[in-house]
Amino acid sequence: MALVSRTTLLNRLRYKHLLLIRLLDERRNLHRVAEAMNISQPAATRMLREIEITFDSELFTRDAKGVAPTRLGAVLVSFAHNALTRLDRCAEELQRYRTGDGGELAVGAIMGAAPDLVAQAVIEMKQDRPLLRIRLMGETSDQLLDLLSRSQIDMAIARFSSALQHNEFDFEPLGNERMIAVVRRGHALVGQSGIELSRLLEEWPWLLQPVETPARQALEKELEQRGLVSPRDVVECGSIFAALQLVKRSDAILVMAESVVRDYLDFGVLTRLPITLGQALAPFGILTRRGERLSEAGHQFAAVVRAHAASCAAPTVLRHGDAASDGDSTLNSRA
Repeated sequence: MALVSRTTLLNRLRYKHLLLIRLLDERRNLHRVAEAMNISQPAATRMLREIEITFDSELFTRDAKGVAPTRLGAVLVSFAHNALTRLDRCAEELQRYRTGDGGELAVGAIMGAAPDLVAQAVIEMKQDRPLLRIRLMGETSDQLLDLLSRSQIDMAIARFSSALQHNEFDFEPLGNERMIAVVRRGHALVGQSGIELSRLLEEWPWLLQPVETPARQALEKELEQRGLVSPRDVVECGSIFAALQLVKRSDAILVMAESVVRDYLDFGVLTRLPITLGQALAPFGILTRRGERLSEAGHQFAAVVRAHAASCAAPTVLRHGDAASDGDSTLNSRA
């Protein structure tokens, strides 16, 4: 198979070709794709053939059930989805500016950073640019980086979730967060001293993030290093809201960023257990697609987040009840 140069792609691969590829992936039938594009099926077939000639390779297999992408076709499908998403968002942003709108900025943030750093940045941005439409999504790092790779968000305030993602994204560290273990008010563990982690793992239910997340992977690695087994009674929950509702209504132990549960602690809804967490947290920061420029609003938002992160970089002062006893167990985790 001959190599396809960048110039060849720019000269031959058109918007209609990208649309055809995306629709083929979504509908898996040439007849339905032709109807969606308002062209005849022979014309759709010829267009697909033109693309395959450009790449000198079969991109989709055909049989009685329809079409399916080959391994090379799957690469082009991913590119088509990303390229069309960016084009659509660019067109929408241009239209908003024409009509006096302030454009749009989509930001994803791990919940440990969102309550303080990101929320304050959003408030400041809206004060300066009231017509800017900001979409804020709070997910886990692995989910946010998937959204970022598919151009569904402009930037993420998160952590790397796998070893090779530094090849795909640029990363600027901002800070860290403190992980704590909490239980509901009136829990049998409240007020106990000398709590052993091994007993907690064996005797109590736990609320943990899904195993795909960096937080869960780091927790499991720490347990392995300490010669401890994973808790036997586990509910995996990727929703922060659902996890908080569950811990308030059950005997489960929840591990969460201190900034997320701070209000619950202040109002006495939850109580912190004397277990020190997060002593070796990997930093979270601004993640953007490598080699891609941010919009003007994106640059401004990054600058605001950066400034607030710098102002919060002073050593953390422990509040009443935060300090753990000398006999407490220590876990290293990250969100």
